Amino acid sequence: MTTEKSIWQRLDYGLLFLIFILSLGSFIAIYSATNVSEEYGTYDYLIRQMIWYAAGFAVMFSILVIDYRQLKHLSIPIYIAGVLLLVLVMLFGEEQKGAQRWITILGFNFQPSEFMKIFLIIAIAHLLVREQSKLPKPTFKQDLWLTIKTGLVVIVPFFLILRQPDLGTSLVLLAIMGTMLLVAGISWRVILLMVAAFIALVTGLVFLYFVNFDLFSKIIATHQLNRIYGWLDPFSSPGEFGYQLIQSLMAIGSGQLMGTGFNQGVQSRGYIPEVHTDFIFAVIGEEFGFVGASILIAIYFILIYRLVQIALTCNDMFGSYLVAGIIGMLVFQVFQNIGMTIGLMPITGLALPFISYGGSALLTNMIAMGIVLNVHMRTKTYMFD
Repeated sequence: MTTEKSIWQRLDYGLLFLIFILSLGSFIAIYSATNVSEEYGTYDYLIRQMIWYAAGFAVMFSILVIDYRQLKHLSIPIYIAGVLLLVLVMLFGEEQKGAQRWITILGFNFQPSEFMKIFLIIAIAHLLVREQSKLPKPTFKQDLWLTIKTGLVVIVPFFLILRQPDLGTSLVLLAIMGTMLLVAGISWRVILLMVAAFIALVTGLVFLYFVNFDLFSKIIATHQLNRIYGWLDPFSSPGEFGYQLIQSLMAIGSGQLMGTGFNQGVQSRGYIPEVHTDFIFAVIGEEFGFVGASILIAIYFILIYRLVQIALTCNDMFGSYLVAGIIGMLVFQVFQNIGMTIGLMPITGLALPFISYGGSALLTNMIAMGIVLNVHMRTKTYMFD
């Protein structure tokens, strides 16, 4: 027996509240990080972020009107459209700060690799549902073949994005694939095989570094290698590769328990490059201290926990896979971004979800939340569940 509730009565207001709280945190951090900028006015970045959030909420609520199950029929066209956009970036994209990631269409400058994350989640979810419907009790070989098929879907956008170069977003695609395959329940032997392949790849790269550096440098770009140097030993090159990480560590460390206070940061106000985007967590750590940083991380934990609940209670596998892919995307980005600001992970240029300044990344996250809310709204509940 189903409980009689309209679709709009099932809107997850708790999830909306978490997004609202994160938006406030974003406004506070961006204002504090940019109000000393000489390039723009005091409120320029803040106003732009508010506009992007307004557009994001509009897109998110627009997505709720359409049944998410319709995305299954659009998975192939939007995947192809995403790949074509990445090809256009490769051919006609604008280069900024050494990377060719942006393209302007109809007057709008955006980053297609961000939206490719959502397109890929939809494509993989459709593939998993379609393949598993044919194989109610898959064998090891069938699981392996499913993993290969999923890998083939991922490999094209992966290399197109890696070529830009954008290692961070490329790794997000792998995190999405890994998460969705785990949720799909593939054989543990396939998982071990994937782990072994990854270890072999890393081992091979290390071997090439010492034996044939010329070949290694063709695989790993110079700026990416410099980031690894700056991560492993930032104090060996404090004025070059390690500068950004050292300044970030000094900012977060100086925040101590309670922080220096809003708009009272020193390191995060002019010393850290890209502080309003990739290193926004350093602003929070310095001005609001351990307490403020912990509150932000706790909000992320609650957000992810709620997404896991929605994925588990969804009685449609396509919906569960969609939410699982979004969980993988967000968890990896949060872990990678915070990890790189405190020296646990290499610097890859990934934004902190919902907090960092940026239109394409924020719109992608809001679209993802729209899909999650859509799945929850259309999940039927039963009295004795």
